[in-house]
Amino acid sequence: MINKKIFNNTKSAFKLKSNAELDRAIFLFSMMNYSSLVKAGSALTKLSLKLHLPVETLIKKTIFEQFCGGVTEEDCKPVTKEMYDENLHSILDYSVEGKKTEEEFDSAMKKKLSLIEYAKNSDEVSFAMFKPTGIGRFEIWEKVSEKVSLTDEEKEEWDRVKKRVDTLCSKAYELGVRLYADGEETWMQTSADDLMEEMMRKYNKEKVLIFNTLQCYRWDRLQYLKDLHEKAKNEGFKIGAKIVRGAYMEKENARAKKLGYPSPICESKEATDVNFNSVLSYCLNHLEDISVFIGTHNEVSSYLALQIIEDKGISIDDKRIWFSQLYGMSDHLSYNLAKKGYNAVKLVPFGPVRDVVPYLLRRAQENTSVKGQTGRELSLLREEKKRRKGDQSTKHHRE
Repeated sequence: MINKKIFNNTKSAFKLKSNAELDRAIFLFSMMNYSSLVKAGSALTKLSLKLHLPVETLIKKTIFEQFCGGVTEEDCKPVTKEMYDENLHSILDYSVEGKKTEEEFDSAMKKKLSLIEYAKNSDEVSFAMFKPTGIGRFEIWEKVSEKVSLTDEEKEEWDRVKKRVDTLCSKAYELGVRLYADGEETWMQTSADDLMEEMMRKYNKEKVLIFNTLQCYRWDRLQYLKDLHEKAKNEGFKIGAKIVRGAYMEKENARAKKLGYPSPICESKEATDVNFNSVLSYCLNHLEDISVFIGTHNEVSSYLALQIIEDKGISIDDKRIWFSQLYGMSDHLSYNLAKKGYNAVKLVPFGPVRDVVPYLLRRAQENTSVKGQTGRELSLLREEKKRRKGDQSTKHHRE
């Protein structure tokens, strides 16, 4: 039976945090416990940046340093190196969002290509990633998803988007680097799913290098995975599935309500958990065809995965199974999994402070909306602080 307590080890979870960093984390997660504070803070941050008020230093010293590895890849090196010494891998994510022009999309693609090369040449970086709307306009993904007929100009634009995706995937294939496409809103996701399926068909013949993201708060994802699995078996390719719960719930429900269609999102947190765990189990039961990247901050799902791995006698460092959490969150999962020898990886965002603000605000809101998540994070941080105080006083007694 899996030891149910591996995630309670705060000493290994926060080993790399100095006392000052521990205090900062306690402060930030305390703030995130209050949704009204997060809402006000987010609005204030956006306004301050718009008015060019000097808030960057404040952002950098607080939320940025908690959730980002730095401004450049170089800044991230000490962070990724330190984590790798603890057997924890990294994914570098240039988290700049909301670009609109073809030049910006081309330059984002070049950036992603350089990060694929960086992953190839660096032991500690085990994946590369891209966001579909980072290399093509949201509206074009949406039109293709909704099967709207495109103008000649839009057809050319869509061809460029497909070419960028293929350029990234073929580079990953050529260098043997795992690459995943992030998940986005349902009304643009179908075209991304179709395109990533095409990439898997092309590049995942022998081994899995190309992954697509399944957001399991969508009630249709288990069936989607089963259908994809059927195709993969018939057509001789393998699936890379990055599974997460999902990040756009409020937006999804609001749009469904406004436009009068059934919500694509599970009706409750419990239903989402059941769905996530079903997708997780399906992947782990079909490892011959599916490699799985388990992106979760949920302890129950993580323990479930460990239990299945044990029950099926799968080696704990089987390269077809990866666990992942975001940098600055759920260290009790990442470091304890890494310590036990599982494949564990942190997503480490970086980029200019003002450019990564949308990403940071989403993190803050996410922490607020997941019931109990922030509380759990906070209680572990406080426990570690108490443990260190205890160690100090024991040390003083001995002296």
